[in-house]
Amino acid sequence: MKRFGVLHHPFIPASLPLADEIASYLKQLGYDTFRCSSWEEDTLREVVGQLDMLIVLGGDGTMLRAGRVAAGYGIPIIGVNMGRLGFLAEVLPDQWQEAVDEILRGNFWQEERLMLEATMFRNGGLLVGRYRALNDVVISRGSLARLVRINAMVDGGHLTMYKADGVIVATPTGSTGYALAVGGPILPPELKNILLIAIAPHLCLDRSVILSEGTVVTLRVDTDHQAILTVDGQFEVEMFNGDRLEVKSSPHVAVFAHIRERNYFYRTLMERLRWSV
Repeated sequence: MKRFGVLHHPFIPASLPLADEIASYLKQLGYDTFRCSSWEEDTLREVVGQLDMLIVLGGDGTMLRAGRVAAGYGIPIIGVNMGRLGFLAEVLPDQWQEAVDEILRGNFWQEERLMLEATMFRNGGLLVGRYRALNDVVISRGSLARLVRINAMVDGGHLTMYKADGVIVATPTGSTGYALAVGGPILPPELKNILLIAIAPHLCLDRSVILSEGTVVTLRVDTDHQAILTVDGQFEVEMFNGDRLEVKSSPHVAVFAHIRERNYFYRTLMERLRWSV
């Protein structure tokens, strides 16, 4: 480890001085540091390939941003939790120095997490855009409280016609997010499966479908009103009748660094959801 990136959250005031403190500490120990806002994704992309690790200050959304940018470089990410939930950011703000010292001593392990690659087409085959997701991609109704019809295919074969508020395609990381909120199963983060689940389905398939890593999911919108594609809950793209979204596993993975035990996920799950006694 020679060069660290330290990312702060632009809308959490306490994260900026803490990022400065962490960067200053690393510099005093002789390490190169790069610091910027987690929302400056273009700036981060220019340097991320030169970094050895990202220290991310914020909540799970900040970790998702960093994960998407760092994917493809194999750079481990560790999060200092300054958000509300903190499934992904494991270090408490007052414990950052202890965590950094452990990392510098090499006392951490790395966990690879599946990512999704979604490609959107219009007018039969016109490319609209390509998107990378660590949590999920979601097709949902727009501003009108009306169902959308979404024709779902798996590896080219028809699966079902969803009539629902929307459909979620999630990774195991995303299984504890929106997918969990609509009744989906919890998948351990190291799995390589893809989760397909409807949002408020009406007289159609109302069970989760768990698919293998190599599966290609095709979703075609059949609606007379606007639908919305959302990627990791952080940006959205308008969809119209006939638009098609192809979703598959990304060739890149997000790499998370952990200083906790390898069974951390289940304890975190109980603590964050307050299910433990």
